[in-house]
Amino acid sequence: MRQILVTSALPYANGHIHLGHLVEYLQTDIWVRFQKLVGNRCVYVCADDTHGTAIMISATQQGITEEELIARMQKAHMADFAGFDIEFDNYGSTNSPENREYCAEIWSALRRAGLVVEKEVTQLYDPVAGTFLADRQVKGTCPKCGAANQYGDNCDKCGATYSPSELKNPVSAFTGATPENRSANHLFVNIERLRDFLTEWTQKGDHLQPEVANYLAGHFLHEPLRDWDVSRPAPYFGFEIPDSPGNYWYVWFDAPIGYMASTRQWCDRHGENFDDWWRSDKTEIHHFLGKDITYFHTLFWPAMLKTAKISLPKKVHIHGFLTVGGEKMSKSKGTFVRAATYLEHLNPAYLRYYYASKLTARVDDLDLNLDEFVAKINSDLVGKVVNLASRAAKFVKKTGLSAAYPDDGGLFRQAAADGRTIAEAYDECDFNRAMRQIMAVADRANQYVEHAQPWTLRADAAQAQRLQDVCTVALNLFRQIVVYLAPVLPRLADQTAELLNRPIRHWDESQEPLVGTPVSKFTHMMKRVEPKQVDAMIAASAEPEADNAAAATFDDSPEPLADEPLTGVCTFDEFAKVDLRVARIVAAEDVPEATKLLHLTLSLGGEKRLSVFAGIKGVYEPESLVGRLVICVANLAPRKMKFGTSEGMIAAAGAGGKEIYLLSPDEGAKPGQRVH
Repeated sequence: MRQILVTSALPYANGHIHLGHLVEYLQTDIWVRFQKLVGNRCVYVCADDTHGTAIMISATQQGITEEELIARMQKAHMADFAGFDIEFDNYGSTNSPENREYCAEIWSALRRAGLVVEKEVTQLYDPVAGTFLADRQVKGTCPKCGAANQYGDNCDKCGATYSPSELKNPVSAFTGATPENRSANHLFVNIERLRDFLTEWTQKGDHLQPEVANYLAGHFLHEPLRDWDVSRPAPYFGFEIPDSPGNYWYVWFDAPIGYMASTRQWCDRHGENFDDWWRSDKTEIHHFLGKDITYFHTLFWPAMLKTAKISLPKKVHIHGFLTVGGEKMSKSKGTFVRAATYLEHLNPAYLRYYYASKLTARVDDLDLNLDEFVAKINSDLVGKVVNLASRAAKFVKKTGLSAAYPDDGGLFRQAAADGRTIAEAYDECDFNRAMRQIMAVADRANQYVEHAQPWTLRADAAQAQRLQDVCTVALNLFRQIVVYLAPVLPRLADQTAELLNRPIRHWDESQEPLVGTPVSKFTHMMKRVEPKQVDAMIAASAEPEADNAAAATFDDSPEPLADEPLTGVCTFDEFAKVDLRVARIVAAEDVPEATKLLHLTLSLGGEKRLSVFAGIKGVYEPESLVGRLVICVANLAPRKMKFGTSEGMIAAAGAGGKEIYLLSPDEGAKPGQRVH
C-alpha cells in the first residue's frame, strides 16, 4: 500500500471557480479516487490562496474586511467543488496560524543558509489604488514577441518570462491606470546557489513530464537563475516578515506552504504525525497544477523545501489550458462559464467524463467542443453504459441474478484482464487511454446484449432461465464497467450499488462477478444531454467583454449583468438636472424602527451637510461607513419620512436585498466635487 499526499494549486480567493479551473481539480480528484479505490492510502489537501494586493483592493472596493472577503469566497469555492463531487480530505486557507508557522520555519532556514539578500527594487505602482502592483496585476504588450494583453510575469503566447517593468504599454489590472515606477527595498532568495541541485532534480528521474523538464532547461537553466523576490512593502494583506518589519511575504512565498498548513490541519484532526507526511521517505507527494505556474513549483518551491530539509515532491503533474471550440474562453461569447452556472443547467458527471476522455499524461491544452460534448455523453454514458443496465435490470427484478455465473464466451474474464492496463493508465494520468479501454469493454458488452436480445426471451416462459442468465451477464459487465469508471463517476457507482445491492468499495470487485443477489427496481441514472441545455448555459454566461487590457479585472468571473430592462430614456437636458457629487460619510447610525434604513450624515465639503436615509441596513455596519467617500444625488427634492427628512440619495449597485454595493470614487476625489 502506497502512502500518497496529493495537492492541487490553491484557487485565489478573489474569483469564482470556472470550467477552466475545473480541469485541474477534476483531474486531481479522479486520480485520488483511483488511488483510494485500489487500496492506497491517499490524502488530498488544498486551500484558498488568500493574500496579496488583489484581495486588499477588492475588499476595500466592496466595503468589507479582507477576512470577510476570503471567508465569503471560500464558502463559494467549497460549494462549487462539492457540486462537482470533488472531495478534499482537508480544505484550508493560507491565512491560517499553521501557514504562518511554516512560513517562519522555512524563512529561518533560508536565512541560516545565507540565501536571503536585500535590494532596492523599482516596481510598478498604481497611483489610483495607492499600492504597488504584483506581477499578475499588470497587463501589457510582451517585450519579446509583441503579444498584447499579457501578464507582467510571463507571456502565454511565447512562454517568455520578464519583470513587469519590461512590459510595453503597461496598465493596472485593477484600475486601468498607467503604473508609475517607484522604489522600495525588497528581500530576495538567491536560488542560483542551488543551481546544481535544481538541475539534477528537474533533469533526472521522473519528477517532471519530459516536456516540462525540457522547458525548464531551455528557458531557465541555460543561464544564471534570477534572485526570487519574496517580499512586498506595506500596504499589503498577508503575513508580516518577523525580522523585517514593514515587509510582508509575497503571496507566492506563502501559497505553496499552504499545502503543508492544510496537511497539518488534517493531521491534527486525525491524530497523525505531520512529519510522517512531509519529512518521511514513505510518503509520495504529488502536485497537480497548470502550466502557467510551472516555474514556481519546479524551481522556487523545490529550492525552499531542500533548504528547509522538507520532503520534495515525487511528481509534479502539469496540465494545459482549457479552450472552448478551439478558442480562448470568452465572456462575450458565453464560453467563460462559471462552475455554478454549469450546475444550474447540466449534470456534473457529464463534465467529469468529458474531461477524463480528453486528459492525457502530457501538457496538452484541453478543448471543450460543445457539439462533441453532447454527442460523447449521449453515445458513451447514456447509449453504451447506462443502457446496459436499463435493458437488463427490469427483467430480473423478481428473480435477482443467477445463482452461478453463466457462460458469457469469456467477456467478463477478458474485461477483468483489461483492468490491469486500465489501472496503469489511471495511475499515469492518461485518463484518455483509460476511457477508451473502458468504452471498448462497453462495446463488447452491448454486442452481447444485442445478440442475446433479452426483450425477446421475456415472451417465452421456457426461456426464463436463459433470460435470467443473459441479464446476469449484462448486469455484471455493467457493474464491471462502473467499477472502472468509479473514479470518474462516483454518483453512478452509488446508483449501481443501490441497483445491485452491493457497494463498490475496491477496484478488485471488477475481477469477480456477482451471483445470487437481488436486483432493485431500475431508476433512470442519466438522461441524454439536449443541445438546448448547453445553449441555455452559454446564454446565461454571456456578457459584454472589454477588448483592451485597461478594462481587465483580476477577478476573472464577475457577476452576470442584471436581466431587468432599462427603466426608460431621458434626454440630455433631463439628465443634466441631476447633480451628482462626491460626499464623505461623517456620521452613520442605526434607525431602530426601520428594517432596512441607516441614517447617514454626508459632508459635501466645508459646512455643507446632507441628512440621508439609505436602505443598506444589514449590508453595511454603521461604524464601517464613517469616513468613506460615496457618490450622492445632491439636489434630490427632500422627502419627508416617518423617521425624518431625507435630503439626498447615495448611489449603489446590485440586485437589492443583501446584494448592495456602494459606489465610491477613486482615491484623490474630494467631497463636494461634481461627478461628470
